[in-house]
Amino acid sequence: MGCYDCCVRCLGGVPYTSLVATLMCFSGIALFCGCGHQALAETERLIETYFARNLQDYITLAYLIQYFQYIIYGLASFFFLYCILLLAEGFYTTSAVKQTFGEFRSTVCGRCLSTTFIVVTYVLAVIWLLVFAISALPVYFFYNMATTCHTIDELSETATSINQLCIDARQYGLLPWDALPGKACGMTLSTVCQTREFFLTYDLYIAAFAGAGITLLALLTYMVSTTYNFAVLRYLGRKGIGTRC
Repeated sequence: MGCYDCCVRCLGGVPYTSLVATLMCFSGIALFCGCGHQALAETERLIETYFARNLQDYITLAYLIQYFQYIIYGLASFFFLYCILLLAEGFYTTSAVKQTFGEFRSTVCGRCLSTTFIVVTYVLAVIWLLVFAISALPVYFFYNMATTCHTIDELSETATSINQLCIDARQYGLLPWDALPGKACGMTLSTVCQTREFFLTYDLYIAAFAGAGITLLALLTYMVSTTYNFAVLRYLGRKGIGTRC
């Protein structure tokens, strides 16, 4: 066997779908965890500076942010390991359906392993769909805030009632109802929207939301790939080809 034939044979055993899904998962999780972690820290700074005067008003939010940051550390580690396992499973099942030394090699353990990954990936995709939806909430909050600031800037020279245009953090559950001031109105809100912290936090949440979407797409790609591999292995098993464990 020549070098060319050996290279073609090796490339034929590469699970390209799983490889693409792994790269998507790594990039999505990196965006979600990295940007989400920093966005939470910037959110705490914004709330502390412009929406709350007393520490007791936002102490609960600060603890929640800290807990979410720890969860992000765990998510990054878990998905890194799980994507590596899925990629390894892709290499295994792809090799199992390739012809090797004149025979196919499909094992009972391989089919059981594929079934396990299909179920786990499906559950993760459902859970991550919820995470994807939740990650849209801070984007919605900052979008409303930016829209209100834009309206204030347009009406600042022609209207005297711009102080009635407010963003109340208490309405979004970020602060308790007795927190003071709890909201920013008029030119104060416009000033907040022009700060570096606001633009940075807004962009970070958008990036985290995009990362969550990429990760969800990667999980769906994994589901398609593992389901296809399982179907092929099951077909080979029914044919009685290589059923040893």
